[in-house]
Amino acid sequence: MSLISSSRITHVIQGEFHLGKAPGEILGTILGSCVAACVRDPVLGIGGMNHFLLPGSDPNARGNVKYGAHSMERLINAVLRQGAVRHQIEVQLYGGANVLRGLTRIGDANARFARQYVRDEGFRLVAEDMGGNRGRRLRFDPATGRATVDYLDAVDAEIEVARPAVPRPVRSGDVDLF
Repeated sequence: MSLISSSRITHVIQGEFHLGKAPGEILGTILGSCVAACVRDPVLGIGGMNHFLLPGSDPNARGNVKYGAHSMERLINAVLRQGAVRHQIEVQLYGGANVLRGLTRIGDANARFARQYVRDEGFRLVAEDMGGNRGRRLRFDPATGRATVDYLDAVDAEIEVARPAVPRPVRSGDVDLF
């Protein structure tokens, strides 16, 4: 039986985090250059997922969860408030792809940040699937720690972000089509 076919899915969008709150609840997200950390206490079977866009912390010190440092802190603190024991916490990391050619390698920076954060905080990294150039659909069951990843098709390498498409007229009879 599939991880997602028999369960309710709570979607975690960019800049958010969620805790698994009900038996059978699955946390899901879609990742490109962003990173999702799946954090859980395996003894208690509680955990959650975040989805951050940028490494480090908010330069304006507003505690914005789109930044990795604040997102990780908020998620870990929420899991601890649910009763998790710090030295039992396990972490899984996903995403960090460089999906568009011509853009900065933000996926690499996000992946480096996430790994370093886990090491610095002394958590146990039990699974990782980061990097490459393909997006991922992630599903995570906080109760069991099971995660599934589906890879999304690579973005067409011919896309150029800096140059917008310009419509060209096509002549067909007496009507100009744009």
